[in-house]
Amino acid sequence: MSLGPYATFIVTSYLAVALVVALLIAWVAFDYRSQKRRLRELEESGVMRRSGRSATGTK
Repeated sequence: MSLGPYATFIVTSYLAVALVVALLIAWVAFDYRSQKRRLRELEESGVMRRSGRSATGTK
């Protein structure tokens, strides 16, 4: 399959989008773990959440 004279641009664009999506997924995963850790630290120090639920989902 020939992509024509714009093959380099098309492939580079798709690679750039794939990289951005991968970075966003990694950032979300890292941020989620950070938030869980911070919530755990707050609960251990005695700070209670307004919702009354713990960070681990158990009461």
